[in-house]
Order: sequence, then structure tokens, then C-alpha cells
Amino acid sequence: MTSPPASPGDRASLLTADCASCAGLCCVALAFSTSADFAFDKDAGEPCRNLEDDFLCTIHPHLRDRGFKGCTVFDCFGAGQKVTQQTFSGQTWRQAPDAGLVFAVFPVVRQLQEMLWYLNEAIGLSLARSLRGELEAAYDRIERLTEQRPDEILDTDVSVFRDPVNVLLTRVSELVRAEARPPGKPAAVSRRIRPGADLIGAKLAGEDLRGSHLRGAYLIGADLRRADLRGADLLGADLRDADLGGADLSQALFLSRPQIDAARGDAETALPHALRRPSHWAT
Repeated sequence: MTSPPASPGDRASLLTADCASCAGLCCVALAFSTSADFAFDKDAGEPCRNLEDDFLCTIHPHLRDRGFKGCTVFDCFGAGQKVTQQTFSGQTWRQAPDAGLVFAVFPVVRQLQEMLWYLNEAIGLSLARSLRGELEAAYDRIERLTEQRPDEILDTDVSVFRDPVNVLLTRVSELVRAEARPPGKPAAVSRRIRPGADLIGAKLAGEDLRGSHLRGAYLIGADLRRADLRGADLLGADLRDADLGGADLSQALFLSRPQIDAARGDAETALPHALRRPSHWAT
């Protein structure tokens, strides 16, 4: 008998980083440079000097204070534990015959896991039920890619699969945003509110942005206090240092943990149930 498909809630747990089941892959495989986000340079494949032998970070509770804000806004979407426990059968990069292969596979799987995060969200939306069959099929197709052998994963052209997923997510977005917009409100709130818009430092406090299409918009440092962003498509929007104090993002579309961690908020900020409130936000 075929098992019923996993629920979006069950899948979400598999798309959430479990550092205890990883081996510090993000602390080794990825490169970073001295900047406002990182306190020193590190080459790809070089273990971070803050990484312990047990793969734990020596300064994890103090990353922001020690100059590693970039670490706090990174999310592997569960790729770390999948690569460690599944792709390499529980071998850490220290145990694997070819650590370089582990490091090369990790970012590919992360991209695929991020797509699964968005597809899983879409599957759980009641307004997208007409597309659920296509969404489930797309999810299964991408998930199978993450279950390949290491060499097969490296041969995967992620863009070939990302483009149709983006088309499908856009269709979902159109359904949700049409329902979220207030009666009589045009599809485009203004010429400023559009996909990819430059809204750096924009004054949008208290604005009714329900159903807005802000995919890929630059909202760095924007004032979004008390803004209503229910049903707004925020896929890939840059929310670094945006002020979300009191904003309603409870039903915002395609919002991810890195976006929220990069922004500022407070106890009154309403978030989707799948996202936890960042510890550095004001209480």
C-alpha cells in the first residue's frame, strides 16, 4: 500500500536545519570575507577557526557581538543533515575519503532544499488547492534530485529545475495576491511597489501592502513598521535592516528564515507560523 504524502508540517521539519545531525558543513564548505558580516576571511573548504572538533561553534550564542552577523542569517534548509546523514551515509567530511566532494555537494543540495521550502509552503495554501497536484509533483521531482549519489548531484543543472518551479510559484502567488488585495485596490499599488523595486530606505510605515508583488524587491533599511503585508509575495526580497516593528507578515508569501533574521522586528511583529521570532529582535 502506498503511504500518503507527508503533510506540509512534517516536511517543514525536514527542511529546517538540524545542526546536531550535521558536521558544521556551512562552517567549512563556504567562503567568506572580512566585512560587516564576518570578522575575518575564510576560504571555501577551510574550517572556521571558531569550529570545535565536535563540529559545534565556540561563539554561537555571541555571533552578532563577535562580528559574525552573516552566520546568523544563513540557512541551509536542512541540506547539512541531508548531505551528512543521507548522501554520505552518516560520514562527516573528516571521515569521508574525499572531503572536497562533500563540500561541493552541499551548496547544490542547499539550492534544491530551498526550492522544496517554497514548494512546501505553496502546497499548504488553501487558495492554491487547484495547483496542488502540480505542486506535489514538482516537490517529489526536486526531492528525488537530493536523493541522488554525490556524482549525480554534482551533475545536476539546478537552473533547469528552478525555472519551472518559479513559474509554478508565480501562479500560486497570483491566486493568493488576488484574494489578499482589498476590494477595488488595483493590482499595482503604485509604480514603486513592484517586483525587483528599489525601495532601499523607503518610508512605508503603516502602508496597506496586502497582495503586493514585492518579489526580489530591495527593502534594505525600509521603514515597514505596522505595514500590512498579508498576502504579499516576498520571495527573494532583501529585508536587511528593514524595520518590521508591528508589521503583519502572518500570511506573507514565500518568506524565509534568512530574510527575517536579517531584518529588525519586535514582539508585535506577526510572522507566519513556520518562522520563529529571531532572538535579536526587540522584546
